[in-house]
Amino acid sequence: MAPPAQPATTRDRIAGAARTVVKIGSSSLTSRGRLQASRLDALVDALAARRAAGRQVVLVSSGAIAAGIAPLGLKSRPRDLATQQAAASVGQLLLAERYAASFARHGLTVGQVLLTAEDLHRRGSYRNAVRTLERLLALGVIPIVNENDTVATSEIRFGDNDRLAALVAHLVRADALVLLSDIDGLYTADPRAADAALITEVTSLAQLAAVRIGGSGSGVGTGGMATKIDAALIAGGAGIPVLLAEAGSVGDALAGRGGSCFAPLGRRMASRLFWLRHATTPRGRLLLDAGAVSAVVARRASLLPAGIVAVVGDFAAGDPVELADPDGTVVARGLVAFDSEDLPDLLGKSTRDLPADLRRAAVHRDDLIVL
Repeated sequence: MAPPAQPATTRDRIAGAARTVVKIGSSSLTSRGRLQASRLDALVDALAARRAAGRQVVLVSSGAIAAGIAPLGLKSRPRDLATQQAAASVGQLLLAERYAASFARHGLTVGQVLLTAEDLHRRGSYRNAVRTLERLLALGVIPIVNENDTVATSEIRFGDNDRLAALVAHLVRADALVLLSDIDGLYTADPRAADAALITEVTSLAQLAAVRIGGSGSGVGTGGMATKIDAALIAGGAGIPVLLAEAGSVGDALAGRGGSCFAPLGRRMASRLFWLRHATTPRGRLLLDAGAVSAVVARRASLLPAGIVAVVGDFAAGDPVELADPDGTVVARGLVAFDSEDLPDLLGKSTRDLPADLRRAAVHRDDLIVL
């Protein structure tokens, strides 16, 4: 009798992933404001090998602003928004052209998908992004996703695409997320410190409590270790295993080797709830009494107007809002069913005391996620 099969480890799951999202940072692709062909080609070769093995890949690539620095005659990454957007406009063309040529060496076609955080905040745009990415994959195209830095405002500092990569991993229902950087993994402190040690496996939040995170990354990127941990927790919380590794070792990373591996810390959640938790910006806040907090958090019940004690902000029906306890601590997020100007007249009233056309939950349990 054959011995029972051993459960797959997190690294086994990454190696065997049918669909992987790979994110690479600016500093791993550029030097002195110029794209480095050898680095980009090495990445493409590894991804093409993955495709040749019958797997699907989505690439989230930074580098547009960095690639535009030298062509514009700039000496370093610009600090003002207008020049950042100009550099992105020039650099994005160069980046897309170079990827297309490099993948063409392997007979592969790429498609560019530019997103802003606002695109993912709107539910309709979120669904459109899902459809586009799925169709590209079905057609055998490798999607190359980047933040649309030419029109983004505050989103231009979204986290060097780390968080975007985690959102995309859930959008396409990826089996794994690989974050490539100029650092070979997560260390207990700044890797340059004498006492820094590589953390090869992260299996609980408790392991991260003692990690001393340094500043942001390179001079051409905007991310740092904090954004990578944030991305790993977002993906891991949705059931997606994550590997953080050095870009030069992309082949090993795709095989689940080296770097720092983050085990999934939760189960894959419904797309709507994931969007609500990670891709929305609250437009207001509802303060709840203790009974309503218990109903929402403990019993996963809908929020009724009777349990709301105050309304903060200006929002419309269908907007995302925060739900806070009597101390002001946010306990949940949901889509509100009333405009902010209509809610005050309903507070504290039983549903049966409301006009027939207003007898509904302020936030229905299907549109609510506990934080």
